[in-house]
Amino acid sequence: MSGQNKVSGVVLAGGMARRMQEQDKGLMLCNNRPLVSYALAAMAPLVDDLLISANRHQDRYRQFNYPVISDAKPSFDGPLAGILAAMQATQHGILLVAPCDSPLVASIHLQRLVDALISQDADIAVAFDGERLHPVFAALKISLQTDLQDYLRSGERKLQTWFHRHLLVEVDFSDTPHIFVNINTAAELLTVEQSLAEVLP
Repeated sequence: MSGQNKVSGVVLAGGMARRMQEQDKGLMLCNNRPLVSYALAAMAPLVDDLLISANRHQDRYRQFNYPVISDAKPSFDGPLAGILAAMQATQHGILLVAPCDSPLVASIHLQRLVDALISQDADIAVAFDGERLHPVFAALKISLQTDLQDYLRSGERKLQTWFHRHLLVEVDFSDTPHIFVNINTAAELLTVEQSLAEVLP
């Protein structure tokens, strides 16, 4: 890709994980691999540069050999703060976003987001499973950076509210809704490990 269609990627690993006793989810093992490694592997073939958004254990995240960025403020302001930090760290025209805790998502799924953004000339392309949006799976135009910065400065934090301020396309994943399972409990981790064992050699 060239020009405004060059893509940067960011894996969001900056949350507090309150439902996991504040463990750093991206570094938790899933089938003997850190969770973040699944998202990095899915995104790497699709992007011109790749970032990890992390607000804790940055040295450990740097061991994955990608630049690590942190939110502007240490107050864990949610995924939009990580997205803004990534926008500020890249010069490419498109930002592809995925979380660190959904290891069933593959490159082919993330490619759909980029393709939809470009083909429909939208501001944001977001995953939709047929019933609800999954806003941490998205492709966005970097040109939204100033608007996002103003939105966060106003005290707002809600992802979907900000998304709907812009030209939004919902990308249909109703054929594979199960891929968006994310890990918030030990039981969910076990379930996902079993799912991966069934599909991976």
